[in-house]
Amino acid sequence: MFKKALPFFIHVITPLHAGTGQELGIVDLPIQRERHTGFPKIEASGLKGSIREVFKENNKKVKVGNKEVSINDKITIDLIFGPEAEVSHAGALGFTDARILLFPVKSMKGVFAHITCPEILKRFKEEMTIAGKEIKINEQKINIDAIPENSYPENDPEILVSNKVILEEYTFEVEPNKDLKLFADWLVQKTDIEEIPQKIVVLSDDDFKDFVHLSTEVITRIKIDNATGTVQTGALFTEEFLPAETLLYSLALASPIFKEKPEEKGIFNQDGKDETELVLAFFKAGRPEVMQIGGDATIGKGIVRIKLWED
Repeated sequence: MFKKALPFFIHVITPLHAGTGQELGIVDLPIQRERHTGFPKIEASGLKGSIREVFKENNKKVKVGNKEVSINDKITIDLIFGPEAEVSHAGALGFTDARILLFPVKSMKGVFAHITCPEILKRFKEEMTIAGKEIKINEQKINIDAIPENSYPENDPEILVSNKVILEEYTFEVEPNKDLKLFADWLVQKTDIEEIPQKIVVLSDDDFKDFVHLSTEVITRIKIDNATGTVQTGALFTEEFLPAETLLYSLALASPIFKEKPEEKGIFNQDGKDETELVLAFFKAGRPEVMQIGGDATIGKGIVRIKLWED
């Protein structure tokens, strides 16, 4: 049973393909999506596996509580993520699916906009509440529920054209909102993405859903036959990507170590120390600032920046 949760943000730097395998639709290799909403996501299993690989390759020594350990220590990694060979116990660190918070869309002014919608904001608030976190700036609580559709921050953002935003070929009339300005400033503090207040806009749930379906990157890929110099038969396919500048979030979930004997708990056996706090401390110490998620690593896809929630 998970006892503590730590939110973190995933800022997509290069287009990311967290795929579902081949399908019979228009796109041969689509990205992962929620079944009930169609919103893009990254499955928790894929996210956990990617983070585990980063830990396994990091030989940096860190101090967790009163003990020092290498991040790639096999015993510690197995206790945190679960053993790979013989599944004798569960890992003490889990993750939720990475859900979308901001999605980039081409804008007539300001290059691109970060779009979101009331449904996304509502879910984000609920999950932060589950994690025991409050969304507030300078001790002022931000009323997420007061942010309506078709709104922009009260700061004359660069994407605005006479109280309108023009995204792709669509025009939306928008109104200023004080709480959205506070939320945008809060996101800057949490993610270090300075441009958010100048680019964020809240659309309706239906408009947001259309954009995340129709404005992802779909790339046609081929394989060249070395003998003929032409496209190899059957090697023409399309692949879908989450675009760069997408912002997602997830929760790191910590539980006590799933071992009964104290001597089997490794560095997490420390008198007077909460095991779940030590688990999160190890994750914080070893978490990557930049990592790769999803497929196509050899062609530079899926590079992301990880930013932990810091109070």
